[in-house]
Amino acid sequence: MIKFNINGKEQSFEGDPEMPLLWYLRDVQNLTGTKYGCGIALCGACTVHVDGMAVRSCQMSLADAEGKKVTTIEGLSLDGNHPIQAAWRELNVAQCGYCQCGQIMQAAALLAEKPKPTDEDIEAQMGGNLCRCGTYPRIRAAIKLAAEKA
Repeated sequence: MIKFNINGKEQSFEGDPEMPLLWYLRDVQNLTGTKYGCGIALCGACTVHVDGMAVRSCQMSLADAEGKKVTTIEGLSLDGNHPIQAAWRELNVAQCGYCQCGQIMQAAALLAEKPKPTDEDIEAQMGGNLCRCGTYPRIRAAIKLAAEKA
């Protein structure tokens, strides 16, 4: 039996330990904010936090999540007012919105590590999160706004 914590709640799973964390989150826990994008950890749509670090849940098995704390977009803030979420809304960052949960989770991890990131820090941390709509300038501005307000 695999035991881990999701959004502050202890979980256990007796199924296939090689199941990707993404499928467990979406199909078993019905936490659908975490999106399937590419399936090979290149787009960032499936980004969650594991023990505070941004990871691609499509490539992490449940066995690798054993004993860890997983945070999804649903658990980032109980009321949806994490500073990065507030900045996203204030600047109307989302266009189609599909990638945005992964973008927000990656940005939140960046701000947790570097509360006042430089443009280079933002580029380095966010470069692996793809946005087909090209909202990159608004994403960068929202990260800066969240850093200013924190």
